[in-house]
Amino acid sequence: MELTMHKPGESKTGTLKVSDAIFAVDFNEPLIHHVLTAFMAGSRSGTKAQKTRAEVRGGGRKPWKQKGLGKARAGSSRSPIWRGGGATFAAKNRNFSQKVNRKMYRGAIRCILSELARQDRLLCIESFTLDSPRTQAALGLLGGLGLREVLIITEEVTENAYLATRNIPRVNLIDMAEINPYCLIGYEKVLLTKAAVEKVEAWLS
Repeated sequence: MELTMHKPGESKTGTLKVSDAIFAVDFNEPLIHHVLTAFMAGSRSGTKAQKTRAEVRGGGRKPWKQKGLGKARAGSSRSPIWRGGGATFAAKNRNFSQKVNRKMYRGAIRCILSELARQDRLLCIESFTLDSPRTQAALGLLGGLGLREVLIITEEVTENAYLATRNIPRVNLIDMAEINPYCLIGYEKVLLTKAAVEKVEAWLS
């Protein structure tokens, strides 16, 4: 399979031959759904916590005697039905992560990249380098490629590129190590540098 190489201001400058085993595999929707769900579940903090009646402070003695006062019997002032009492079904810290095998995770990445290539949403560029850390420089480069909403994947994020793209809406810049299924499907276009493509092939082969 070949990916089209792009250059600002030009529609096509050549092609880059890539592996069919990575960029031309069949679409596996159940696999992608499973891996994506597990990835999003693992992003949940799960730090919500409440106290039960045994954990709140106070309530050690019986508020009043059992009989003779005409009141409802009560054993503790920290009962869930009292103001300041503990929660009946208190929320506790939870781990929402799900186990995903390495083979499944990499297989889902291959499926997503292949589907992006089939939909012409996967673009390739020689390099994403900027001479100055200015937003206008990044906008000019992306505008020359006809891109507005894009995920840029490079072999290494340079300081100039990071500073130039961080304030642009709907544009995200990451390096190859940060690739995940959620970010790949979250943008209209995905722009890969030539060096990033080579690293992706080495990772997924």
